[in-house]
Amino acid sequence: MTDSNGPIGFVGLGLMGAAMAENMLAAGNDLVVWNRSDAAADRLRELGADRATTTAGLSRCPVLIFMLPDLPHIEACINGADGLLAAWDATPPAPGTILVVMSSVSPTGIQEFASRIERRFAGAATVVDAPVSGGTGGAISGSLAIMVGAEAADFDRLHPLLSSMGTTIRHMGPVGSGSLAKACNQVVVGVTTAAIAEAVLLAERSGLDVASLLEVLGGGLAGSNVLETMGPRFLSRDYAPAGPAAFMSKDLGFVEEAAAATGTATPVSTSASTLYRQLVARGFGASDLSVVHRLLGELSTPAS
Repeated sequence: MTDSNGPIGFVGLGLMGAAMAENMLAAGNDLVVWNRSDAAADRLRELGADRATTTAGLSRCPVLIFMLPDLPHIEACINGADGLLAAWDATPPAPGTILVVMSSVSPTGIQEFASRIERRFAGAATVVDAPVSGGTGGAISGSLAIMVGAEAADFDRLHPLLSSMGTTIRHMGPVGSGSLAKACNQVVVGVTTAAIAEAVLLAERSGLDVASLLEVLGGGLAGSNVLETMGPRFLSRDYAPAGPAAFMSKDLGFVEEAAAATGTATPVSTSASTLYRQLVARGFGASDLSVVHRLLGELSTPAS
């Protein structure tokens, strides 16, 4: 399945990235990986991937995928004397090279980044944004939803590759559109998670059987994938990171940015953004998104 011009480059082997890369290998793709830490890269090498010592080692890959927390992290690893961009300055990328940002990033930021890369390399390299939803579980099972901002021809070329990582893959429009779709996704996930946590806390303090409540909610209009995932975590106080809460705070900041640019009123997501900023300020950012339940408990007055 790999592009005939060379293996796929993959950067960022975190909780989700490592699973995504494993699924790409399982689908028959040749990979060259780079990661800041050794353990995850060594694991991928055991499964058949090659390992680059710097991002410059990915410079001949026809498609490069980045799964890092944000654009500044991508910029940091591709700049510098041993970075991808310096390698491309020395030997320009082959025409048709695609840099795929699968991280959750600013819609306007990715447009600016894409414009800068395409100008610097005279259009030989293009940037596509393809953020994902589905969490670590979706990354492991290969069932991610993938929102793609790209030219139609680039989307068609990438679709078979993306299909090794996700089951719902949609072309949302030009570059930046995928990131805007992900921002909309995060409104629903972030607000719903906080709302369920609030309902659970109220039930706990009122003496309800919370397990029964969750079952009833799941059988009615309140049922959702978010409820199915987060409800048991709230019940067991499971805050081990599957998706760090700090990422939600970051992503809701992108929602506020997009809302300001379009003049859209977003009082619900703005309130949620304030809540998640408090969460990060209290040192809970590295915990799972479910830790919003703990935060709400700390913000509550003691039960009388």
